[in-house]
Amino acid sequence: MLDLDWNLLLEIDWVEIGGATLDTLTMLGVSMLFTVLAGLPLGVLLFISAPGQLRARPRLYAVLSFLVNVLRSLPFVILLIVLMPFTLLLVGTSIGVAGAIVPLVVGAVPFFARLVENVLREVDRGVIEASQSMGARLSHIVFKVLLPESLPGLIGAATVTAVALVGYTAMSGVIGGGGLGDLAIRYGYQRFQTEIMIVTVVLLLALVQGLQSAGDSLVRRCRFD
Repeated sequence: MLDLDWNLLLEIDWVEIGGATLDTLTMLGVSMLFTVLAGLPLGVLLFISAPGQLRARPRLYAVLSFLVNVLRSLPFVILLIVLMPFTLLLVGTSIGVAGAIVPLVVGAVPFFARLVENVLREVDRGVIEASQSMGARLSHIVFKVLLPESLPGLIGAATVTAVALVGYTAMSGVIGGGGLGDLAIRYGYQRFQTEIMIVTVVLLLALVQGLQSAGDSLVRRCRFD
């Protein structure tokens, strides 16, 4: 049974809760930005270099695919620990919001890139071949055909990645990454303040629901515009 006193909800430091929420949103926003900036080109490269695709490069595809699979297979908690020296070298700290962003990006980029590759595979092959028959360059096919045609799917992939990143931000609390996960570990787990744990879980659930609803709305708008 949970040792829960609902009256203690009134005594919670809501300022600290607000600060932790802001830290989580910062980690999510910054890491998502870099994930899209790095993951989208990587996903496109995976697609066009795959055997039988626009610029088939089997060896390049095999190397990229292997690296993506390796990074995706590592549990995020282990990735956090493994990347601590690199994070320290890159941003000067391995804890806090800044220290969590690097492993968040490294963990999310291969995940998003693979989703992008799968989305691009769903583009009608006839549309691509029609562009090729008209002499379109590779850049034209990518930016004028592939990306516009797959936009709803790409938004869906970004939504799935953002939701996954919420979970990653919570796990970053294991190494003092800040945010709601760190608050839940320090107070909810280590100090047995179950009320704090419940509040952080509710906020994380609300964030996930908000992201999913916003993503679904954008997908519907793109499909019917």
